Amino acid sequence: MPACPSRLYKIPQVAITAVLLAATGIAVWSGCRSTPVTGRKQLLIVSESQEIAMGVNAYREILSSEKLSTNRRYVDMVNRVGRRIAAVADRPDYQWEFNVIASPQQNAFALPGGQVAVYEGIIPICQNEAGLAVVMSHEVAHALARHGGERMSHSTIQSGLQKGLDFVARNQEEGQKKIIMAAYGITSEYAAIRPFSRVQESEADHIGLILMAKAGYDPQEAPRFWERFAEAGQGRKHPEFLSTHPSDEHRAADLRALLPEATEQFEKATARYGLGEPISSR
Repeated sequence: MPACPSRLYKIPQVAITAVLLAATGIAVWSGCRSTPVTGRKQLLIVSESQEIAMGVNAYREILSSEKLSTNRRYVDMVNRVGRRIAAVADRPDYQWEFNVIASPQQNAFALPGGQVAVYEGIIPICQNEAGLAVVMSHEVAHALARHGGERMSHSTIQSGLQKGLDFVARNQEEGQKKIIMAAYGITSEYAAIRPFSRVQESEADHIGLILMAKAGYDPQEAPRFWERFAEAGQGRKHPEFLSTHPSDEHRAADLRALLPEATEQFEKATARYGLGEPISSR
């Protein structure tokens, strides 16, 4: 019997592509879940435990390189508001931690596992506890909805399954820090993920609004905060279509449309603080 030609043993490129697509399809099917509150279907390939581990490492490195605030009033208020939000977040497994960073940046972030940081620069714009709850609940919503893991998962699919998984599974702490920080918007991002990020930002606004209402803070302060934030940033913002975030005016309007849903949750809250204490830099 003649030997089979060697070319018969070569796997056609189309077959390789089909296998990769099938593997990706299996990953997509097995990784689907729904976000809290909104119920949006999302793709998640990165495990939550892996995401949390990277978040803890990144948080520790960030805090080691930043100066923590000595403003006792800011620190106490951030911890008080944070604990109230954490109490209604339905994640008792998170190791919640709240810190204030001594920086004029108008920013805040939350990492998977419950690590939250607020920069001093944004606190005066909050004006009161409810305004601070708007900021903190929005960032906590990103972690609860696993938006960073979702972004990493999409990047994995786009860059090729194995290559992407190797990238996400790096053991180097520095690599993990960069990955999780980029995924949660703490560093600059590639233009390719900007449109998708706007969806996540709007979703975090929605989830955050419900969280602050359940925590007992008046949800009507949410659109007011974003209007103040817009005024504070006039003259130094990029247009909405160049940003990963919806415009402050746009999100204020969207939040007003969600107020009936949030007000219902606010009225059911075990304790209602309304606007809470006013914020003073002293």
